Order: sequence, then structure tokens, then C-alpha cells
Amino acid sequence: MAAALLLSGTRRLHAVLVRWNPFVNLPLSNGSFSSLPDGRISTATAASAFPFLNCRRRKKLRKKMKSPRVVPIQKDAGLIIPALESIVLRDSFLRFITRTKCYLSRLPCHRIPLADADKLYRELGFSRGRKVSRFAAKHPLLLHMPRLPPDSKPYLAFTPLMDSLLDEELKIMDDMEAARVTTVRKLLMLSAGRRIPLDKLHLCRLLFGLPYDFRDRIRKYPEYFRVAVDPSDGRNVLELVEWDPVLAVSALERDFVPDEARVRRTFKFPIRHGKALPLEEDDKWMLESVTTLPLVSPYSDGSALQPWTVEAEKYQVGVIHEFLSLTLEKRASIHHIVEFKEEFNLTKLIYHMLLKQSRAFYLAGTEMNWAVFLKDAYRKDGTLIEKDPQVLFNEKLQSYALSDSEYREQKVEQRIAR
Repeated sequence: MAAALLLSGTRRLHAVLVRWNPFVNLPLSNGSFSSLPDGRISTATAASAFPFLNCRRRKKLRKKMKSPRVVPIQKDAGLIIPALESIVLRDSFLRFITRTKCYLSRLPCHRIPLADADKLYRELGFSRGRKVSRFAAKHPLLLHMPRLPPDSKPYLAFTPLMDSLLDEELKIMDDMEAARVTTVRKLLMLSAGRRIPLDKLHLCRLLFGLPYDFRDRIRKYPEYFRVAVDPSDGRNVLELVEWDPVLAVSALERDFVPDEARVRRTFKFPIRHGKALPLEEDDKWMLESVTTLPLVSPYSDGSALQPWTVEAEKYQVGVIHEFLSLTLEKRASIHHIVEFKEEFNLTKLIYHMLLKQSRAFYLAGTEMNWAVFLKDAYRKDGTLIEKDPQVLFNEKLQSYALSDSEYREQKVEQRIAR
């Protein structure tokens, strides 16, 4: 009897934790909300369950809470922005549908045998050791598993709705081709030697809205780009043909004329002074202006700067700011930024450098996988101020991927029953 009561109490506790999970309702980019079928809870909520667990489960939970997979990258609780944190969590849930769309769209008839799909956990973005059918069932509007005669083997394929969305995305990429060419030109102007390996651009193509066949499309612009072979490693690199001084203007430099005060407040490079030094607000503003400006242009030659100097730090911060301003959603994963470490002359202290610039950047996610946001590009509710047509399409795709609320509610009820 006592064991039954204890089991019942544990189930009620689990139901309360799931109900009060702050990451259950995630805001989308368009302002709507959606519940995810996820049992993850915050560190504080998990810690509150310690008195109800035995020693073994307590030790296991404490070890899990210290893992880089769950420890937040933002250490100061007062600086946490839940709207931006939820975007990172939403992207992790949609990783399967994003990678599956990219992979199946390149296959004939947009389908693959289900037995073969179970082996492609990296390409399709699902957990290793799990069945792909379990993840495909979460998105019935976009994916289905038909049986095609005569062998009647199940396939993983796109629905007619998904095929129509792919045609719509292809039209958007054709219409935005000129803008994407300008983005790639600016990236090459940012890089050292005005060259970037093609495989790096291909890896980060979704950040900038580049189509999968952009390596073939750039050959239509010989006046801007040239494809060469790097003799050191044999990789194909994309080189800039001609420098354009009109494009060599950063987003901060464009905003400096209409809103000088905001640009002055964007970054902070404080100098050390005695605590007893009496400084009024105007004096502090003047002191910060002197130490912050002039900023080093990200389109200048950063290799000529001495490492570990204030000028080098200003240059690296400016490069990351300009890099993020060229992305579609004004944010990027740290893995994508580190991918261009050599081209942008970045050091190993990127995290500490970005952490000091809390006015301009926001770090969201966990220690293992975190993203950098441009704070000025987002409203308080986590929506982008300016949206590219590709971003609007991504929001439509996300709304279809997260629209099956009945499935999510059923999964939550099953977890509570267990």
C-alpha cells in the first residue's frame, strides 16, 4: 500500500514538473506559441525534485545537471532572455525536419527506403539507435511512409504539401539570387586574402540563404568570383575578383550617421581606473566613447594588427558583428563562427570576448552548443525586426512542422501516466 502511494506521488510530481516546464510553450518567430513533445526541464526545476528521489537517482540527476549538454552558457541569471533561449530549443527540436528536407530534396522522387533511412542518423538529424519512423511520425503534414508496389517496402517520402513548399522555396532562391551574390562578396571582403574554401560556404549555406547548387551558380558571375585550387591542401577556394569600396561598409558604419548614440552604446571596451575616481554620468559617457571609438573596420586587414591588443579585439568584435548581420536571422551557432576562424583572424578567446559585449550580443544555449544573437535585430518578444523572404518561408515550414498539437498532447499524457 505504501509503495503504491509513493508511486502515485512520484507520478503526480512528474506531472507537475512537466506542467511547469518553462520550455514546454515555445514562441515561434511569427509570435505564435507551440508546445513541444519534450520532457526536458530546467536545472532549477530538476533540483527541486531532489527530496523525492533515492540516492542513486539523485546522484544520476546531479551528474546530468553538470553535463555541458544541459549547463546554460549564460551564467548570469539576471541577463537571461527566455524568448531567445526558446529559439535555440525550438531549432534543436526541428533539426530532424530541417536536415531531412535538405537530404531528401536532392534524391530522385524525394524518397528513400525506410530501412536505409534508419542508418542515416547524422544526415537526417535524429538520435542514434532510434527508428526514423518515430521522428517522421511527429510531422505528418510534411513526411509520410508509403508502401510502393510491387515489393511493398515502406519508404520515407515527402507529402504533396512538402513538395509544393520546395517549389516555393526554389522560386524564392531564384528571386533572391542577386542579394545572395552581394552577401558572398561581402564575406570574401571580410576574409583574409579575400578567399574562402567552398566547402565552408557549403556547410554554412543555410545561414545566408544560399541554394544547394550555389557552387554552380557562382560560375555565372566571373566578374565577381573565381574558383581556384589551394596548392597546400588541394581544396577548391572561392576568390574575390575585384574589390568594391561601396560594399566595404559595415552595418555599424551605416547606422552611425542616423543614430550615433546607439552605436556608441553598442560596444564597451572599459579602461581600468581607481574606484575613488569621481565620475559623473556625462564623464562616464565621454570616457566610454573615447575607449570604444573609433572602431576598427571589419573590412580592413586584420592580420596587420598585433594580437591581444585593444585594436585587435575591436577588429574581431566588429567582424563577428558584421558576420551576424549578413545572416538571415542575425544569429549563428558558435560552430559556424569557429568554422571561419582562420579566414576572420579570430582567436581562441571568442567566448570571453563576446561575453564582455553583452550590449551587442546575447549568448543562448548550452555549453556544448550555443548560439550568438544580435540583440538589436530582435524585439523583446524574440521576433526579428527585419525579415528576409527566406525567413518568412522558414516560419511557414515551422508552423506546419509544429502544427500537430494532438500528437504532442498525447505524448505528454503518456509520460505522465508512466
